[in-house]
Amino acid sequence: MAKFITYKKSGVSIDANDEMVDRIRTSVTNTHGERVLDLPNGFAGLFSLENSKLFKKNYKQPLLVACTDGVGSKVKLAEAAGKFDTVGIDLVAMSVNDMLVQGAEPLFFLDYLAVNKLEPARIAEMVEGVAAGCKMANCALIGGETAEMPDIYRKGEFDMAGFAVGVVEKDRVITGMNVKKGDVVLGLASSGIHSNGYSLVRHICFKKHKYKINERMKELGLAVLSDVLLEPTRIYVKPIVNLLAKYKRRMPVHAMAHITGGGLVGNIPRVLPKDMDVVLERSAWPVPEIFNFLQEKGPVEDREMFRVFNMGIGYVLIVDKKEADNIAQTLEASDEKVYRIGHITAGENKVIIK
Repeated sequence: MAKFITYKKSGVSIDANDEMVDRIRTSVTNTHGERVLDLPNGFAGLFSLENSKLFKKNYKQPLLVACTDGVGSKVKLAEAAGKFDTVGIDLVAMSVNDMLVQGAEPLFFLDYLAVNKLEPARIAEMVEGVAAGCKMANCALIGGETAEMPDIYRKGEFDMAGFAVGVVEKDRVITGMNVKKGDVVLGLASSGIHSNGYSLVRHICFKKHKYKINERMKELGLAVLSDVLLEPTRIYVKPIVNLLAKYKRRMPVHAMAHITGGGLVGNIPRVLPKDMDVVLERSAWPVPEIFNFLQEKGPVEDREMFRVFNMGIGYVLIVDKKEADNIAQTLEASDEKVYRIGHITAGENKVIIK
């Protein structure tokens, strides 16, 4: 008689999935507000626009804004350190900060986690991080998927992707079309490397110099290397949404940029008119020590550092010169570190760093 085999024998555990769902339920529902419709065991998340008092009050011609992203090879450091919650915050940040550039308010978020083996406690830690990021972004985590794929991922490996949907009033979409000569460039401090450039980070730290992931680094003030490298991406949603809401008619924020892959030199031109340049004063903001450390240990040329990393500025606003001080003060009142880092001139859609 043939011996029966099971799904678990092939490497996939349905029981582990059920346990995982039970573990993450509270983290997920804690991000829900009045706009999320309760649908236990549903195949999709339900989010109400029509039934929301906030939605009716604030929007006449709403446009939905959608973003998707991942965390990249930063997940390899999370694997090595055995710390999985901070990359969940990164996952949310990479999408919600992008949609914020258009002036959109995040509404809800979904995640996708792919693993070699479904370990409920480990997945719960990841989802707790995602839920924490959603709370920071004032959006709801309304669904997700976890895939156990032992034939695709090696032992201990995982990857994650996120999907965010937001909303913006049609006549308040920020496109960069109003950027003009003389506008001021404000930079908001990053929390560190954020979620870009980690292939280079890993090459420098672990391939070239053979540092240990939990080693204390005297060059970084005796900080543990994993703590510095896994510092999650700063989420700028609440201060920016509150800032934009102050201006009902004339909008003095002419453009914004999330400083991700490509750094300041690659991302700011995306929101500039083709006949404008941005001039940045390198001395206008402090560069976090981790970037000086990486540049020295590489070594890495200046130009490459500014093309790969955010260099301490995670988000940029291009604003009317007359309102620059007021905008900076408003953001500082929301606990942002704000630097006046440059200005707009006539040019050819370039970033000039002095």
